[in-house]
Amino acid sequence: METVAVENPYGLAAALEQGGIIAQSVFGILVFMSLASWFIIITKYLDQRKVLTEANDLEKKFWTAPDLKTGASKLDKSSPFRQIVDDGLRAADHHEGRLTDKIDQHEWVTMALNRSNAGISGKLQSGLSFLASVGSTSPFIGLFGTVVGIYRALINIGLAGQASIDKVAGPVGEALIMTALGLAVAVPAVLGYNWLIKRNKTVTEKLNNFMSDVHGALVSGARVAPAVSAAPVVAPKPVVK
Repeated sequence: METVAVENPYGLAAALEQGGIIAQSVFGILVFMSLASWFIIITKYLDQRKVLTEANDLEKKFWTAPDLKTGASKLDKSSPFRQIVDDGLRAADHHEGRLTDKIDQHEWVTMALNRSNAGISGKLQSGLSFLASVGSTSPFIGLFGTVVGIYRALINIGLAGQASIDKVAGPVGEALIMTALGLAVAVPAVLGYNWLIKRNKTVTEKLNNFMSDVHGALVSGARVAPAVSAAPVVAPKPVVK
């Protein structure tokens, strides 16, 4: 026995067709927000993973080199760690200019490293504000489609003179679909934003530690050694005669 496929009169395609330009516009905006959010989440995750992988390889690649320039050459050209080293070396080599005569070299190198680190942190943070905006606005965009759908349902009821299910089901179904789409866009954006912010804190900590070590190597010629807790002083035992 053959089964006949019946088109759903209350599905997404029917809702977009019946809703007109407003429903189609709301749907298009939500689709754009969703695609852009997933693009940002994936690309930022890949960027963060690359930085964390490079941070784990610094001991073998960078700090085993005889000097900073040699160590920087072992890093990838697009690496943020190499950018910090290059900016620090450039600041140390070009401290003789007239505008920097009244600035101590230590302070000049510190300023250069801070600017470099701030620029890298800004790149890591780029796009996250869009995720926050999507998470906060997409439910309201879906709610706008919901309001329009309910308004159309009320118009159909008024024209028909009675609240028959065939006049109300289409617009109400369209309204519920828009609400669901708004939530489907907002939830991944909010979760992705919080997850990326947490990972960014780890990346920023790695960059700050590396910047401090590079600063110590530029100013004093040696890497800053980690603090070691002093061993407890044990009192000598009295000698019993």
